[in-house]
Amino acid sequence: MDFRFSDEQQQLRQEVRQFLEEELKQGLWQPSCDAWIMAYDPQFTKRVSAKGWIGLTWPKEHGGQGRGYIDRLIVTEEMLRYGAPAACHWFADRQIGGAILHYGTEEQKRELLPLILRGEAYVGLGMSEPEAGSDLASLKTKAVEDGDDYIIDGQKVWTSGGSYMNWIYLVARTDPDAVPKHKGISEFFFKADLPGTTVRPIVDITGGVHFNEVFFDGVRVPKTCLIGEKNRGFYQILNQLDYERSGMERLMANYPLFEALIQYSKESKRNGQPLAKEPAVRAKLAQLKIELEVGRLHMYRVALVMDEGRAPNWESSMAKAYGTAFEQRLASTAIEILGLYGQLAPKSKRVPIKGMAYHSYLSSKGYSLQAGTSEILKNILALRKLGLPSQ
Repeated sequence: MDFRFSDEQQQLRQEVRQFLEEELKQGLWQPSCDAWIMAYDPQFTKRVSAKGWIGLTWPKEHGGQGRGYIDRLIVTEEMLRYGAPAACHWFADRQIGGAILHYGTEEQKRELLPLILRGEAYVGLGMSEPEAGSDLASLKTKAVEDGDDYIIDGQKVWTSGGSYMNWIYLVARTDPDAVPKHKGISEFFFKADLPGTTVRPIVDITGGVHFNEVFFDGVRVPKTCLIGEKNRGFYQILNQLDYERSGMERLMANYPLFEALIQYSKESKRNGQPLAKEPAVRAKLAQLKIELEVGRLHMYRVALVMDEGRAPNWESSMAKAYGTAFEQRLASTAIEILGLYGQLAPKSKRVPIKGMAYHSYLSSKGYSLQAGTSEILKNILALRKLGLPSQ
């Protein structure tokens, strides 16, 4: 396989790296694991917006640059490589803008896309519910028509970005009698401060706050907030999830840990010699590097499919399942190499590499659940690629 980036793509990668290096030199932020989902920095998002790196693949008539998905993946990869605080714009850029482009009205495109491009839309994803996670078709949050509005009642949980959101993307039931049940679901996008909306942060096992519960008590939403066709939301979501699961964040969210682990192995000594010279440690690091490069090829394969104009259905499922498994292996290997010190929390006196191993290991157990469980992704691969029977 002869896979090479174009000169223009190489230039784009170098431009992103220079930008991020300069940000680090100025001390504007520090690299961290899971920064794409947990590190909120509105000013950083504004600076990224000024570079034109939000909405990179959107048509020029809607404010984008009309570039390919390979180009966008290059920008994404470098953001993750440096552990940049991109959480403010991540969801809006990754999937909400695309949903509006594909299914939104012309009015929605005129009003909402510029907000995303300017880095002003901090989006929470209101999908999962206490009894409707992987089985999204079982959701109970309802949206009932009332004149020119919908009245929304229900609860969401594991809402990504809920603590900082000023807009929320919501999936709700608009036809309670639909058979099968997935045919009665619709998508909405509206301001998060509407009366009746309550956000309750969920503190995760690392002590961080990313997930949230969001309650809707008679929230009145204009009908203009409906995305696409009423009761067709489930089909729209399937397309969007293909794009969500294809992201490099499923592989490189903990890349700062990987680099720090290599540096630690070079600088730390055991029995009078650097850890990096111990055959067992070298083998573990080499294996991680090989797996990382294989994962990158998975991700770029997905982007190539998207540039061909096809939804990366089974390809994105394969890439996401591989990526999350790699991140779990990375976390476990880091703990093995660091020993008991690797279990220390970030603010502990003797914690190595800023506690990134602690964060990564505790977080890693959820990686194979977020955005679709590995079991479901394997089922998608079995059904849609291998053609295996469902019964």
